[in-house]
Amino acid sequence: MLGVMTQMAALIACGVAWRRWSPGGVEAADARRVLTTLVYYLLLPALVLQVMWTAPLGLVSVQIAAVAALTVLAGLGLTGLALTVLAGRAYAPGRATIGAMLLVAAWPNAIYLGLPILDTLFGASGRAVAIQFDLFGALPLLLTVGVLIARRFGTHDAPGPGGWGGVLRGVFLVPSIWAAMLGATMNLSGTPIPIWVEDGLGRLAHGVTPLMLFSLGLALIFDRFRTRDVPALLVVSVIQLLAAPVVALVLVAAVGLDGVPGIATVLETAMPAMVLGLVFCDRFGLDTGFYAAAVTLTTALSLVTLPLWFALLQTIPFL
Repeated sequence: MLGVMTQMAALIACGVAWRRWSPGGVEAADARRVLTTLVYYLLLPALVLQVMWTAPLGLVSVQIAAVAALTVLAGLGLTGLALTVLAGRAYAPGRATIGAMLLVAAWPNAIYLGLPILDTLFGASGRAVAIQFDLFGALPLLLTVGVLIARRFGTHDAPGPGGWGGVLRGVFLVPSIWAAMLGATMNLSGTPIPIWVEDGLGRLAHGVTPLMLFSLGLALIFDRFRTRDVPALLVVSVIQLLAAPVVALVLVAAVGLDGVPGIATVLETAMPAMVLGLVFCDRFGLDTGFYAAAVTLTTALSLVTLPLWFALLQTIPFL
C-alpha cells in the first residue's frame, strides 16, 4: 500500500508543481478544466461502460451501493451533530461554511482518488467497486441531497430549473450514469462484449488514472487556510478520514460484504473530500475558500491514514 500511495502522491505532486510554475504559460485552472472535461465526457464513461459490461453484478452491487449511501448519510448526521456542539462554543461557522462542511465531510473522493487507488490495489475487481460505490450510492445522493444542501446554505442559486425537476434533470445529464446503465443492461442480458469494443474502451480507460490524479494535484490550493477555520477543518477531517470508515466497517459486517468488495468499499469511505464539491461551492455561493482548504488538508492526511486503514483491514477476520 505504501508503494501505491507513493505512486499516487507522485502524480498528484506533478499537478501541484504545474499549478506552481504553469509550464508553457498554461494556468492550472485552464489545464484542469480541459483535463477534467476530457475525463468526464469521454474517458470515464468508456471505463464505466467496460467495467459494468464485464463485472459480476448482483447482490454485491446492492450491498456496495447501500454501504456507500448510508455512510454518506451518516457523515451528514455526524457533521450536523458536530455543528451543534460548535454552535455552543466560541466558533460558530456561517451558513456558507456550514454548507461547505456538510459536503466536505459526507462525500469522499471516490472516483478521482478512490478509483486509481483501488485499480492499482485490486485491478478489475477494485475498479468495479469504485464505480458501483460512486454511481449507485454516492453520486445519486450528491446530485439530489447534495444539491439541496448547497441551495439551502448557499448565498445564491445556480442558473437553470430549480426544485426536484432541476435536481433530477442533473442526475440524468451525467455521462457516466448513462454508460453504467448501458453496461449493466448488456451485462445482465448476457450480451458478450466484442473484442474490438473492449480493446477500444480499454485504450480510452487507460488515461483515466493518471489524468485524474494529475487533475487532483491541480485542484489543491495551499493559500486558503484561515486560522478561524481550524475547528471546522478538524471536524470534517476526523469525520471524513476516521469516522466514516468506522461506520462503513460496521455496515459491511452487517450486510455480509467480505473479501475485496468489503475491503475496497471501506477504503472508498476513507478517501479525502471530493474535488467536485468546489464546483458546487462556486455555483451556489458556498464557502469556496474553506472547501478548498479542506480538500487540500484531507488529501494530505489521507496519504497517511489510507495505508493505516488498509493495514488494519487486513487483520479483520470477517473481511
